[in-house]
Amino acid sequence: QVQLVESGGGLVQAGGSLRLSCAASGSIRSINIMGWYRQAPGKQRDLVAVISIGGSTNYADSVKGRFTISRGNAGNTVNLQMDSLKPEDTAVYYCYYRSFVDYWGQGTQVTVSS
Repeated sequence: QVQLVESGGGLVQAGGSLRLSCAASGSIRSINIMGWYRQAPGKQRDLVAVISIGGSTNYADSVKGRFTISRGNAGNTVNLQMDSLKPEDTAVYYCYYRSFVDYWGQGTQVTVSS
């Protein structure tokens, strides 16, 4: 089993920044993918960004150039630096871990006001 603990969500003005962090613990495999998804009110959960153990990344078009995903040196943490935030970024952000099966964090609220 893998446990994911997120931090860093909050309320920010449009144009501001937040940094989300997620720490994974438990049965961590050496080959895995970690990242972030988000779910806005009334919408489905969508990919924000993912990163492989080797550093390959994939971003949603809506966040390219504004968000940066990275992994900690130990490989069991993932961060999401969010800059130039927009009201449409408002959502619950979920940490994601994939090896043989998928795991999800509990979610952290990000609210961007105009």
